[in-house]
Amino acid sequence: MTVFNTNYTYTKRAIDSVLSQDFQDFELIIIDDGSRDADRETLMQYVEKYEDKIVYIRHSNRGQSASINRGVLYSLGEYITIIDSDDEYKLNHLSACLQAVNNLDLVCSTTETIVDTIDDYYVPDKNDQTKLIHLDDAILFGTLFGIKKVFTSISFKNGFAADAHFYEKATELFRVKKVDLRTYVYHRNIPNSICATIKIANSINS
Repeated sequence: MTVFNTNYTYTKRAIDSVLSQDFQDFELIIIDDGSRDADRETLMQYVEKYEDKIVYIRHSNRGQSASINRGVLYSLGEYITIIDSDDEYKLNHLSACLQAVNNLDLVCSTTETIVDTIDDYYVPDKNDQTKLIHLDDAILFGTLFGIKKVFTSISFKNGFAADAHFYEKATELFRVKKVDLRTYVYHRNIPNSICATIKIANSINS
């Protein structure tokens, strides 16, 4: 999980959803990407309560992709997955992903998406950000789940659609599949998110 000035309420919700999983053999690595807001101290105090489960690392602001790459380096697990700090897992997310990845190297999945309007089910196309595609046809960071070798072999690049580019590269090297789980809860309209910012810009431009 990468954190950058995320509202503590959202971050705590995300952390709690991981801690509440029906599969408990995990470590949660939180990469603080140079947060400067007032919630940072509150987050650190909360994380200290779960030092047996959570590793907290802080560095200067480098962006989400670079932060995830650093988290991969610290990971000790056989499998790696991601959660955005403003999203959450359903109780069976990790166990469902483990079952789905059987005989594969990497899966990504559909989401349960929390939206304000029907239009919010659509996001900018990575190939043409003036066009929109349905979320079910997109690749999201948080739904990637796979063996560690996938994540150590391919680095996330900075910029929009880094998750989709990662998945496309993985299809060339590993056994991958998109599955319909909907155990990852994606909160679509969090203020200041990349997708929300691009959506607003497109609305202004149109």
